[in-house]
Amino acid sequence: MSFLSVYIPKRIIIFGLCFLGAVISYADRSNMSIAITSMALEFNWSYITEGYILSSFFVGYLTTQIVGGALSDRFGGKWVLGIAAALWTVFTFLTPITAKCGVLHLILCRIFLGIGEGACFPSIHSLISVWFPPEERSRAVGTITSSSFIGTMIAMPVSTFLISSPFGWEGIFFIFGIVGCIWSVTWHFLGASNPVDYPSISKEELSWILKHDCEIDQKHLRFSQFESSISRVEDIDPEIESSRIIAIEDNENTRLLKASHDQKYLKVGNTSNETLESSNLNKGGIPWKLVFSRREIWAILVTQFCNSFGYYIMLNWLPTYYLDHFGLDINKLGYLAVLPYVSQGIMGLVVGIIGDYLVNKLNVRVITIRRGAQIIGSFGTSIFLLFAAYLATTPLEGILLITIGNSLGAFLFIGVHMSQLDIAPKYAGAIWGLGNTFGVIAGLLGVALTGLILDITANNWNFIWNLVALSSLTGTVLFVLWVGDEVVIS
Repeated sequence: MSFLSVYIPKRIIIFGLCFLGAVISYADRSNMSIAITSMALEFNWSYITEGYILSSFFVGYLTTQIVGGALSDRFGGKWVLGIAAALWTVFTFLTPITAKCGVLHLILCRIFLGIGEGACFPSIHSLISVWFPPEERSRAVGTITSSSFIGTMIAMPVSTFLISSPFGWEGIFFIFGIVGCIWSVTWHFLGASNPVDYPSISKEELSWILKHDCEIDQKHLRFSQFESSISRVEDIDPEIESSRIIAIEDNENTRLLKASHDQKYLKVGNTSNETLESSNLNKGGIPWKLVFSRREIWAILVTQFCNSFGYYIMLNWLPTYYLDHFGLDINKLGYLAVLPYVSQGIMGLVVGIIGDYLVNKLNVRVITIRRGAQIIGSFGTSIFLLFAAYLATTPLEGILLITIGNSLGAFLFIGVHMSQLDIAPKYAGAIWGLGNTFGVIAGLLGVALTGLILDITANNWNFIWNLVALSSLTGTVLFVLWVGDEVVIS
């Protein structure tokens, strides 16, 4: 069999591009945590100023979390993700220019960078809900979430190398901007919002994607219409049998499965010109009142806030902590600081497989998996962070302990990060965006507050890490109490 005759599933192409986009997005935001160590020396910034600069990203990031997810759920993720990538790429290029113009210019640049990146993960989660059946979503979400750590894993050593090169810290933003341009062009030609519209997708793959999601509740069809639609499908002319339209009665619902990529609608029964779209791309409004009335949604929102408070503090301030507390050589900073994210990225791939295996092979209840994973991830990260703060005496000891904690933290990928797909798959993008909004608010507060606390307490880092651990554990307790595993919004 020749290479050209091998069929590559189109959802794998879409997923691969989404994965690379997420990696680039996270690399573009993570490189500042390394670059700012050199920028602060050149421009003589205080910790408070560093806190304002680092946290300004979250001001913009906050604005497009819900909007990005909602637009993706309604109109499709291709254009939302593409426009977002173009925006963050432009402001990555502008970062060194604005830094030399002044702190306020740099803060504005970081805000616009955040606006672009804010729509990235919500739009990708929306695409996953459209392109992947439930059996594959744990792996997809686990892998996408791990891409954020892989982005950090790439950004930190590359940024350290560029700082010590003739390009200096300015080269960090030019190099990553070029990579963003290449990805944006590729996504424009190969990306798609909906498998129904994707050229050359096979009937078998489209059937596999749509069979679980193209459900039409019987309450929208009179029973006579249901029988009529079944009859019409059974009497279909053999000449158009290749369209492979199948109607299946299942648990008092009508499933309309369309496996021909060039036909988007099926006329049902005697309902004149009524059409039923055979795509799970949601065209209706988001029931916000119902969303905010469910404890299962609040489990996601509160836990995202508590987890993100510590996560963003660690992401933005750990390199400075290694320099200030352990006296790590700045030329080695990115190479060692990246170790926790390498381990977490690898574990992210593993825990996604574990989650799918527990659900599909061992028939473990989803709610049990979500609770257990959240406990392991949260307690593991917090305990080993405190070990590093109170027991480590060398940079290597501290980094290794934090690396172990981050590895266990990967279990969060199949905890709170999966929950929106369990309880509201049709609105996964919007709910992910809403949860991320809560997380970004926490990041904005936490990153800025860290700089202020360090100045007030004369660099008391242990106070910061105790606060991080307390926040994480609080979120986990509430998640365990409120989480659900049944669809509550459909």
